[in-house]
Amino acid sequence: MSNLLEKLLVERDWLLADGATGTNLFNMGLTAGDAPELWNDTAPEKIRKLYSGAVDSGSDIFLTNTFGGNASRMKLHDAQSRVFELNKKGAEIGREIADASGRQVVVAGSVGPTGDIMAPMGSLTFDSAVEMFHEQAEGLKAGGADVAWVETISAPEEFQAAARAFELAELPWAGTMSFDTAGRTMMGMTSRDMVAMVEKLPNAPLAFGANCGVGASDLLRTVLGFAASTPQLPVIAKGNAGIPKYVDGHIHYDGTPELMGQYAVLARNCGAKIIGGCCGTMPEHLVAMRAALENTPKSAAPSLDEITAVLGGFSSASDGLGDNEPAPTRRNRRKRA
Repeated sequence: MSNLLEKLLVERDWLLADGATGTNLFNMGLTAGDAPELWNDTAPEKIRKLYSGAVDSGSDIFLTNTFGGNASRMKLHDAQSRVFELNKKGAEIGREIADASGRQVVVAGSVGPTGDIMAPMGSLTFDSAVEMFHEQAEGLKAGGADVAWVETISAPEEFQAAARAFELAELPWAGTMSFDTAGRTMMGMTSRDMVAMVEKLPNAPLAFGANCGVGASDLLRTVLGFAASTPQLPVIAKGNAGIPKYVDGHIHYDGTPELMGQYAVLARNCGAKIIGGCCGTMPEHLVAMRAALENTPKSAAPSLDEITAVLGGFSSASDGLGDNEPAPTRRNRRKRA
């Protein structure tokens, strides 16, 4: 039997993913330096609220509160021995919320980067990365996650290690990288490179794409880069809700619900099939995104000028491929918070 995400990808023209984890949890009282994964044990009611916010807003997929739940990151909080437990609890709460929703909702087990640099530039070996991701995946699987979801990855070797770990856990998966440096990941991957990589993986994902990065305009330019390589797999787009600004001692994202609704439609037109938000994306943004996707017919892929007219300019002139050189200046958006 096919898993739920695979089934929905066949049945639906698009799927709405969730929004921010960190932004929502900070609004619930999480403080800088805290490990949000510990709340899976100490504050499960807040994690239920996080998941319910996405589901009640119309998300078809939501990510568990386990992004930093690997041994390397949890060691910073003297919780490296609790990786399996905390991932399992995060997925169990997700399973509870999804099963009570009355509709088909995918529980995606969030797996973020280890925080270490891959060898030979750093000390993280491929095998040790596989081991860490595998431990996390087993916890997510035991807790009832439908799929693993690796996100915000910069190094191709770390993405490949996650793929191997999910294969060992026999857990289907999806994955995104973060393109934040002139159309490339921090480790130099381009959108074209990523398409070539995922389609050669022995354990291919159900979908792949981009999340976070600089802003929604840059992310959609990356999605257009994916589409230009005619990938065989569905594409994911999870862009930030505007640009972060430091206001009254807090990080604030300036993307309005209306703007994120426009982003969602543009993402679909660019070629994304799974569309969600990342940093700054709140439940009210998700409501607007779903309404926009439901009420706006699909049209041709937008030009770069059309993207910037709605979402603002790109952070750099380069798309990383050398194919497009749009204006580098970030213009003011037409709609601001």
